[in-house]
Amino acid sequence: MSRIAKKPIPLPKGVELKAEAESVSVKGPKGSLSVAKPAGVEIRIEDGNALLSPADPSQVAITGTIRSVVANMVHGVSQGFERKLELVGVGYRAAVQGKDLNLSLGFSHPVVFTAPEGITITTPTQTEVVVSGADKQLVGQVAAKIRGFRPPEPYKGKGVKYSDETIIRKEAKKA
Repeated sequence: MSRIAKKPIPLPKGVELKAEAESVSVKGPKGSLSVAKPAGVEIRIEDGNALLSPADPSQVAITGTIRSVVANMVHGVSQGFERKLELVGVGYRAAVQGKDLNLSLGFSHPVVFTAPEGITITTPTQTEVVVSGADKQLVGQVAAKIRGFRPPEPYKGKGVKYSDETIIRKEAKKA
C-alpha cells in the first residue's frame, strides 16, 4: 500500500473532521473546507487521528492523494497558508483598497485584482504582497494569477516574483 496513505493525519484541538459517503469536510478556527470523496476510500477517526484505507487494492493511489488533500485541509483550517510575492522594478508598487489589489507594473494603466472569497491579500510594504487563506490550492492559484500580470523577465529580473524564487539571468547581447 502507499506509504503516504498509511500515515495518520493528526487532528489539532478545535479541528473537526466529518467523513460522509460523498464528501469530507473539515471545520476549524480559520474556516471550513470540503472535498468530494472517491467511492473506494474509507476514512475513520481514532485517538485524535484520521486514518485512510482503500476499500479494494486497486484504489491505493487515490487513497494517498486524498490523504494529502485532507492533510492540507486540516493544516489550512488550523494554521492557514500564505504565499509572498515581491515586485522588482522601478515604479512597481502594490496597494490594497478593501478587497482589491491595485498594482502599478509599468503599464499605461493600473492593474486591479479582486480577491476571491476566502483569500486575504495584504501589502506589508509597497513592493511586497502576501496572499493568505485556508485553501492551499486557492492561495497558490491567486498568487500565480498575480504573478502572471508581469512575470519576471530574464535580463534584468523585473516583474512579480515569488519571494523564494530565483531568476536565472541571461547575458546581454555583445557587440
